[in-house]
Amino acid sequence: MSIQRQFVVRYREDGYVRFQVPDVCIKPDVAQRLVDKISRIDGVYRVQVFRSGHKLAIRFQESVCDFKQLARDLYRIIADLEAAGVFDQTKAGYDKAKIKQRLKDLKISRWFNEKYTAGKETIQAAKIVGKVGLKGPKALVKDPEKAIIDFLNDVLTLYLIKLHWNNITQEWIPKPFVHRYEWMATFYMFYLLIRSRRPQK
Repeated sequence: MSIQRQFVVRYREDGYVRFQVPDVCIKPDVAQRLVDKISRIDGVYRVQVFRSGHKLAIRFQESVCDFKQLARDLYRIIADLEAAGVFDQTKAGYDKAKIKQRLKDLKISRWFNEKYTAGKETIQAAKIVGKVGLKGPKALVKDPEKAIIDFLNDVLTLYLIKLHWNNITQEWIPKPFVHRYEWMATFYMFYLLIRSRRPQK
């Protein structure tokens, strides 16, 4: 049975499709090769392999790459990987590289890596915001309450932008009218932020 036929569509909607995939595709190295190749398709912005459920989920922009084009590109990618012998893997020994990769694939390892990365980004952002928001020790001495509130507002704004960044770039900007309420909330948030910075009379 051709491996392409083992990729079965289980769910599909605008900009999203989920496949059932064969056992070989959930092996860490094969899954990573699939994710890397599919992520290079124009219009695709998120690819995930769920090893426990044997699923491949792809999110894409219909305006750039419709489902038919995505299916053709996916068929070609699978054929190329099959020709390269990627799917013809036997029980290989657990060398150091594979053990390291398996450790990285553990849920707890991924969770720690995500938290570590998020922590570093937050610290860097806080340093930048601290320099701009507090405006030096003079502002803190002159009105410590306002300086601290301004700083916390900036941190909250950065956090919200980071949290919704994928939605902003992939959904809100391409379809501003559909997400008009989100844009209204965003503009109102910035209005409140700017208004809070006005010097008091």
